[in-house]
Amino acid sequence: MRQVVLGVDPGSRNTGFGVVQGERDRLVHLAHGRIATNGRASLPDRLRQIYDALADLIRRHRPHSLALEDIFLAASVQSALTLGQVRGVVLLAAAQAELPIHLYPALVVKKAVVGYGQASKEQVRLMVERLLGLTVTNQHAADALAVGLCHLFNSPAHLKVV
Repeated sequence: MRQVVLGVDPGSRNTGFGVVQGERDRLVHLAHGRIATNGRASLPDRLRQIYDALADLIRRHRPHSLALEDIFLAASVQSALTLGQVRGVVLLAAAQAELPIHLYPALVVKKAVVGYGQASKEQVRLMVERLLGLTVTNQHAADALAVGLCHLFNSPAHLKVV
């Protein structure tokens, strides 16, 4: 069964996205990148930019579900609040499109993609590139692809990647 997943790595200035498809024993890369907001814009304006871009991605790729890292780290209380608001916008975009939302702890994402829950961001990026046969230059996009792959690997129609 073909399954398309939109993985998202939320950030108020750069939100990574990755669209991957799993079908039987194949992984297919459909899109990846980052939603770069205007750093000088107000937070409400940046949230709108993120929402609009995600809504457009959902319309274009018609994913079956959205995957997101469950727990996040922030440098300060203010950063945590801002990131929480971005996560809320991501969840809203998925809910309005009636997409199932799947949350995965970072440890689970790393273990699913690399095989080791304490893997570095660089190790995750390299494994994402290897699994999908492409080069990913943006860490936010690599993280988003990783959470999308994690969902495919943990879905009922579990993929075996050889």
